[in-house]
Amino acid sequence: MSRIDVSRSLRRAGPRIAILGLAALVAVTACKKKSPEEEPGAGIGSSEFKSGDGSKGGEGSEPERVKELATIYFDYDSAEIRPDARATLKGNAAAIQSHAEWKLVTLEGHCDERGSAEYNLALGERRGNAAKRYLTDLGVQSSRMKVVSFGSAQPAVQGHDESAWRWNRRVEFRVSR
Repeated sequence: MSRIDVSRSLRRAGPRIAILGLAALVAVTACKKKSPEEEPGAGIGSSEFKSGDGSKGGEGSEPERVKELATIYFDYDSAEIRPDARATLKGNAAAIQSHAEWKLVTLEGHCDERGSAEYNLALGERRGNAAKRYLTDLGVQSSRMKVVSFGSAQPAVQGHDESAWRWNRRVEFRVSR
């Protein structure tokens, strides 16, 4: 039975039952697990779309956040490394170099909600690449890093003003072992 057929049947059953039935239908639909291709924010990295197999890291492992790698933040409409981010990146570089078991470090570029989806994906990639260049200049092997952009699809903080946006303009670091 399709959703439309269910909806029609529920309308005939009366308003109370219809509301309960529609609520159940919404709950079931909302809980449906999406495939990686359907996931919002399937980011881009190195000018290519993320693979459809759901993997983001090396050797099939799911990248994970680690406490040793801190997030860096950016100014509005900018991919320039801020002075406060330089100190963070120096600490991140030291951590990456001291952990040989981290096979791949994924730099995830994010943006606030302003701008088109295409623009934000490109800006997120520029932010990730700027952080990668900085880490490379500090001695981290480029081959141990990968950039992925999620644009504005994965905000760290919900909101529609600068108090939220400032936390969404970022690069996060995840490792694959």
